[in-house]
Amino acid sequence: MLPVGALKDLLSHGLPDKEKALICLAVEPTRARQIKEIKDLAYGAGWRAVKNKNLSAIYSRAAGLAVLTKDGWELTSNGSIVVAKLAGPLMNSPVQKVASSLRSHLVGLPNPDTQGFVEEAIVCFENRQFRAAVVLSWVGAVSVLHDYVVVNKLAEFNAEATSRNPRWKAAKSADDIGLLKEDAFLDILQSISVIGKNVKLELKKALTLRNGCGHPNSLRLAEHKVSAHIEDLILNVFAKF
Repeated sequence: MLPVGALKDLLSHGLPDKEKALICLAVEPTRARQIKEIKDLAYGAGWRAVKNKNLSAIYSRAAGLAVLTKDGWELTSNGSIVVAKLAGPLMNSPVQKVASSLRSHLVGLPNPDTQGFVEEAIVCFENRQFRAAVVLSWVGAVSVLHDYVVVNKLAEFNAEATSRNPRWKAAKSADDIGLLKEDAFLDILQSISVIGKNVKLELKKALTLRNGCGHPNSLRLAEHKVSAHIEDLILNVFAKF
């Protein structure tokens, strides 16, 4: 229901303990949580006094808004309604949906380095560090494409790269391919039919945004722009390769 970044905002609003405690149960992924986990989550989000709170008593007195199951405390339907009213627009943020979608592709990434890039992108996105999320999600996507070429298209890639630049030293690894400028890399991918023209154009738009986020400038971003960027990468890279 709520991304971790939204929890920080809500806990800073001076709400009563009961409301703060309920909000902590709404953090994505929503599931039953033990008291220690809830306290660690809340403390990390800025509610320092939670260490001295009796959360079990607070939830027990919450009049049917939270329930203790065999796995821990979780919100009831009425509790979810209360949190939705407290959170307002933060509940409708695309961050949760897009971050969850990107996280679902982590298991399928065989390269631990790529997994690391994507995991960092997710954390940055959930914490509304939008420029970092753009950069790291792009790095993860390019890493996926590099690995695909090495495993499936290396000879064709080297032949095309050499035809464009006779001084190109044949790549043997993903690191070798990384020596090529990313714009040229995308052109070669289209030429050897790894991606189509329209996909290349969309990825070049993503590359432009990545370049804007990776250098000092006055560019400002909001969650919808970054969500669209990550969704494009999910659809055209992570879900396909």
